[in-house]
Amino acid sequence: MKTDTIFYRLFQSFPSIFFELIDQPPETANNYQFSSVEVKQLAFRIDGVFLPKSDPSSPIYFAEVQFQPDKKFYSRLFTEIFLYLDKTELTNNWRGVVVYPSRSIDVGETERYLELLTSGRVTRVYLDELDSAAEQSIGLGTVKLVVEPESSAVTKARELIKLAGKEITSKITQREFIELIETIIVYKFPQKSREEIEKMFGFSELKQTKVYQEAKQEGKAEGKTQGKLEGKLEAVPFMLNLGATVEQIAEALDLDAELVRLVALKANTKPQ
Repeated sequence: MKTDTIFYRLFQSFPSIFFELIDQPPETANNYQFSSVEVKQLAFRIDGVFLPKSDPSSPIYFAEVQFQPDKKFYSRLFTEIFLYLDKTELTNNWRGVVVYPSRSIDVGETERYLELLTSGRVTRVYLDELDSAAEQSIGLGTVKLVVEPESSAVTKARELIKLAGKEITSKITQREFIELIETIIVYKFPQKSREEIEKMFGFSELKQTKVYQEAKQEGKAEGKTQGKLEGKLEAVPFMLNLGATVEQIAEALDLDAELVRLVALKANTKPQ
């Protein structure tokens, strides 16, 4: 999976993370709608645009994720922004945000764009330089996981999942966070097989989620054993490969559909 796809999912599912990255209150996200925008005339696509929902005094935010060195990056970035501003009916001011893994990737030619880059309009975020505040935020910690060294990535992922289990009360939101964290882990270890990733990650983190715990409690209440529950979970990937949908599997095995989706993601099997 491409890095920009991961960030698109992050910003789409949890727009508050974007505003945390630029030192804005996470609640600012409530006033914005996130989307990807294509400037059709030249087939330019801007990674992400945060459009104010109603306030004309709020700026439009253009978000770009740049993980490869590109000397013409700023030329392309400002061309895309100004073309979009020319075509839109919106009159809002604008800001640009570029997310880099590190300063070493920021090699774009800047001489012709110094006034823009030093005007305060453009914020450059270097993930490996995020301060200790990132350790206290689930959102920033998840973003920083993208550049976490392989030697500590799995440990950090487990810490984030435990933190999500403690701080996120919504089962749906908790599941989305866990899915994103696990997606990042898969992205970071492309050379490893599904079995190897399962061995690294196992079912231990899944068992910490509210979805699993509630299913486990329901099983106990009905006189089912934990072993039977885990046996059902092991059958999920096989049934998905046969073409069954999440809903069909949940009904057939008497499981929560959210739990089936978690198992499907862990098995690297696309839910239908």
